[in-house]
Amino acid sequence: MDYRSYLSPEIVAFVDETIAFYPEDLDPRDWPAQRAVYDRMAAHFHRGRPEGLAVLDCEMNGVPVRLYGAVSPVTVVYAHGGGFVLGGLESHDDVCAEMAQRTGCRVVSVDYRLAPENPGLAAYEDLVRVVELCCVEGPVILCGDSAGASLSATVSGTRADLGLRGQVLVYPGLGFPHEGGSFEQHAEAPLLSARDLGTYREVLGGDPDDPRLVPAKGTLSALPPTWLFPAECDPLHDDALRYAEAARAQVPRCTCRATPGWCMVGCGRAT
Repeated sequence: MDYRSYLSPEIVAFVDETIAFYPEDLDPRDWPAQRAVYDRMAAHFHRGRPEGLAVLDCEMNGVPVRLYGAVSPVTVVYAHGGGFVLGGLESHDDVCAEMAQRTGCRVVSVDYRLAPENPGLAAYEDLVRVVELCCVEGPVILCGDSAGASLSATVSGTRADLGLRGQVLVYPGLGFPHEGGSFEQHAEAPLLSARDLGTYREVLGGDPDDPRLVPAKGTLSALPPTWLFPAECDPLHDDALRYAEAARAQVPRCTCRATPGWCMVGCGRAT
């Protein structure tokens, strides 16, 4: 596909601006260097926080978090994207700040441990610890983008006992077979290719049948109300469709709305 012709001029400009941060000789497995570039890129695109929004860095059950907004009837726990190897509180700061301002909900951004320095299950364990504490305080909705969406879905699919009120998954990877459909059609999509996905999955490691790592292996019959927002020009697009189809066969409240003319945004490249 000729993405430069298909995507809007605004998206093409964003893609070009993002790629410009990545030197051609950047080692795809030098994760400290990859993170440094990713963080500079995220800082460049940071839109600022709404004026007057309360923000606090602290820990929940020993996990670093950033709280946005005042205590509210519902808490949104946010897991950032970045292939499980990139990103943190700063990379998605403006996203979480705007979410808190627009929804009126307190947003808790989780600085989960990253691979490869930590085992694949470390991120899951960190998110669970934060969600457990938030659920004691009141209703919780999980939200995440990319790897963070996958991480959120693993918690929803394995911890029905938490009584989550919902999950919002933005261009998620959900663990269905990487073959055919969007995986082939958009194998060379801007900002996230099929090769990138292979690298991230290899670095994450772990058992491919473990529902704590692979949302498709979870208990879909116990899912809370679910909203999925896949990007059209993304090898993972069909993951969301398959997940929604499987979930709807067991639970009635699952909405999937693809975003036409969009590709994966905010995720660093591994090629």
